[in-house]
Amino acid sequence: MNKKQTRKILIASLVGSSIEWFDYFLYGTVAALVFNQLFFVNEDPTVGLLLAYASFALAFFIRPFGGVVFSHIGDRIGRKKTLVLTLSLMGVATFGMGLLPTYQAIGIWAPILLITLRLIQGLGIGGEWGGALLLAVEYSPKEKRGLFGSIPQMGVTIGMLMGTIALWIMTLLPDGSFMTWGWRVPFILSALLVIFGLWIRKGIDETPEFKKVQESGDIPKVPIIDTLKYHWREVLIAIGAKFVETAPFYIFSTFIVSYGTVNLGFSRTSILAAVMIATVVTTILIPFMGNLSDTVGRKKLYILGAIGMGLFSFPYFWMIQQGSVVLLIIATVISLGIIWAPITAVLGTLFSEIFDAKVRYTGISLGYQIGAALAGGTAPLVATALLARFGDSYIPVALYIIFTALVSLIAISAIKGTSELQRKRNLSVNQSHV
Repeated sequence: MNKKQTRKILIASLVGSSIEWFDYFLYGTVAALVFNQLFFVNEDPTVGLLLAYASFALAFFIRPFGGVVFSHIGDRIGRKKTLVLTLSLMGVATFGMGLLPTYQAIGIWAPILLITLRLIQGLGIGGEWGGALLLAVEYSPKEKRGLFGSIPQMGVTIGMLMGTIALWIMTLLPDGSFMTWGWRVPFILSALLVIFGLWIRKGIDETPEFKKVQESGDIPKVPIIDTLKYHWREVLIAIGAKFVETAPFYIFSTFIVSYGTVNLGFSRTSILAAVMIATVVTTILIPFMGNLSDTVGRKKLYILGAIGMGLFSFPYFWMIQQGSVVLLIIATVISLGIIWAPITAVLGTLFSEIFDAKVRYTGISLGYQIGAALAGGTAPLVATALLARFGDSYIPVALYIIFTALVSLIAISAIKGTSELQRKRNLSVNQSHV
């Protein structure tokens, strides 16, 4: 594959992933600023916020179903067609959110319709991540797999950055204008990004590894069954490894928006600016970390990041408690920008390397999306509930971050010897098919 083709594949993987995550993250940030007031109306502001975060979490629980549905298509029909479907689905749902009437206009139907569109988003992102990752990894030279696998991971932070910038600009409007129409603008304009993403992906071909599976005729009839029967250990490893990558991320990027404004007195603009700066830092670091993993090893980088995340949980909250915008930015850059970067940079490649190509889409999607459902979508909800239960003390929230780090360190330790175990399992599976 020449440099032009390589560039085209990486751009297609990155652009589509960025757009998907832009759409997805918009909801999380707006949930903390707008939806608790316009859609989940309650006399108690904390209850309204909890309901908004609950709707945020719901999509995470539908993501594994999206992963199963679209990974089935991806493992049987191909990566490319699946990526077109997921991007289209996400675009329609996000555009629809920008047009929804509020609770004051249509009553209970407002949150019902909003949750429905959020669930459609969950289905789309459930299938998107695995496809975007495999598009990059399965085209990569073996010696650059870490670098290639980190590129679609940049889409997570670029999408978040685009969403944060869009909302940050909108928050410069007067409060009345922002709450009336300003928050809707990024949702509606996302339709243009989706059209661009579909155009980029139109010109790509299927991955070489999937073509080999097609040529061999060894395509499983129901990939989910083969995955759970022969690769359930790898799925459990992926679920556990996802914990420290996803829970702290949503605490530092989503939960902090409400916690920082309501409990600590920061302005919305200051919080979003801190997250935006940290996101730029981690976006720059991700490909460097991916490239470094090709030299020092992915497992080592991941363990270093997980330990760092646990150790920095208490210092992070102490720093933002001081009420200084400068310390808020520094704390967010260290946690979300520097410590988180090596974890997310190697995660996708790690997952792809422990699954066989014929069920790889299904395997990585299951592990990633179930892990995200258990630890990611619930993180802002859990953190808010812990604050309410323990009198606004941040200690339980910091301990929760440490807990996720421990879960992931235990999971990642099981990767040792997994490759040999998988080779033996694949041999026995192939023999059973003869």
